Amino acid sequence: MKIGIIQLTSILNPEINLQKIESFLIDAKKKQVEAMFLPECFYSMSDGKEVTPYIVEKKNEHYLAIKNLAFKYNIFILGGSAATKVGDKIFNRSYNFSPAGEDLGHYDKVNLFSCELPGNSVSLCESNLYSSGKEQTVIQAGSLLIGLAICFDLRFPNFFQEYSQKGINVISVSSAFTKLTGKAHWEILLRARAIENQCFIVAAAQYGKSNNKIETFGHSMIVDPWGQVLVNAGIGEKVVTADLNLDKISEVKKAIKLN
Repeated sequence: MKIGIIQLTSILNPEINLQKIESFLIDAKKKQVEAMFLPECFYSMSDGKEVTPYIVEKKNEHYLAIKNLAFKYNIFILGGSAATKVGDKIFNRSYNFSPAGEDLGHYDKVNLFSCELPGNSVSLCESNLYSSGKEQTVIQAGSLLIGLAICFDLRFPNFFQEYSQKGINVISVSSAFTKLTGKAHWEILLRARAIENQCFIVAAAQYGKSNNKIETFGHSMIVDPWGQVLVNAGIGEKVVTADLNLDKISEVKKAIKLN
């Protein structure tokens, strides 16, 4: 199955973000991409101090705008997250739609980011903005059985192992990794999670300066079950693609038996 990642520098205004995404989807369809993965906070990126005013609620215009990306371009839209209000709580929620616009299920980020780096101006605490999700989510997108994760989840190996036990073949890690932590940990953690769980890791990431407080690392990646990096987007806004050969999973499991 041919998949793609859109690497973005999302800003607060969702209209501008959607315009960029649509231009990338037009290009991806020409390349016969069947499923597109989006990064964390693709719809609207706040400064981390306040939640975005463009909040998704059930069936509101923001929800429909995300859904329409899948329906309009006849493509799976997967993994990317947007601030979502449910009752009196706000979640960092991953949205997933089929080419027909069917809602495949959502995931509310469980492990919320908290970071205060010595000697650096980066100080972020997601729990000031969001409520924590309570459970994992597995979705089916064609031949892909996908476990959903968001950014800081990557640092919790047991979280990924629980997905592995559910028989997934892909784990999506939509992210907005900071530039400093990304340089140090991003690729190492992605490859480790792929090797440990003998599955594909698809990590769509934000890149660059979204505002005067947030600068992200980019380097979106697709990693195979052997830990080989199939795609590394590097820097800049772009689409990268790869063909996922799911037979690779059984080959790796046959070579190295973990259970």
